Amino acid sequence: MARAALQYAGLLLGGVGLVGTVAVTVMPQWKVSAFIGANLVVFESLWEGLWMSCKSQAPFRLQCKVYDSLLALPPDLQAARGLMCAAAVLAALAFAAAVLGMKCTRCVGDDDAAKSPLLLAAGVTFVLAGLVALTPVSWVASGVVRDFYNPTLDDGRKRELGEALYLGWASALALVAAGAVLSCVSYARGESRSYRYSLPPQRATPRSGPSDKKPLSVYSRSQYV
Repeated sequence: MARAALQYAGLLLGGVGLVGTVAVTVMPQWKVSAFIGANLVVFESLWEGLWMSCKSQAPFRLQCKVYDSLLALPPDLQAARGLMCAAAVLAALAFAAAVLGMKCTRCVGDDDAAKSPLLLAAGVTFVLAGLVALTPVSWVASGVVRDFYNPTLDDGRKRELGEALYLGWASALALVAAGAVLSCVSYARGESRSYRYSLPPQRATPRSGPSDKKPLSVYSRSQYV
């Protein structure tokens, strides 16, 4: 029962990490405009993501523009795109493998020995997906912090950490946690089963009664006369 609960917990964490990774990939709030110095236009906010840049104006006006050319993007943005897409694909494959290895599924049979390698593969893939997703998020965040404290950069070009980066860290943590749980469950033993043991048949030894024994010599009464 405890093993099944851990499987459900690992699958839930993996699903949350998968959804979060996909959301982070498509969200434009990787970098947001910083309101510092002379940049005090608070009713207008600029967002920069992996696929588009948006301008938000109060109260409900939002204008987004998709980047024109992939080759015109900076190398860090191109690398972040590839890594986030790879993390989403790895998380999806790990989630599918985890579903097949669950105790409640019957696609690969009911044998725990056949499902343990699937859970182990799902756990390792979840951890790999979490590390892959963590790399571009931390990379972009370090660049934002470095540019923010750069005195030679104009205040209008400085950015702050967006919501997508915080969600990316949470999603990567959920993926790594899911991988750790599923990897541990794959090594755990299954629930105790009751086996019926039958004693080997014993050979019946023939019992000899008093009627079976024959005297060695039988004398008639006439011989004693």
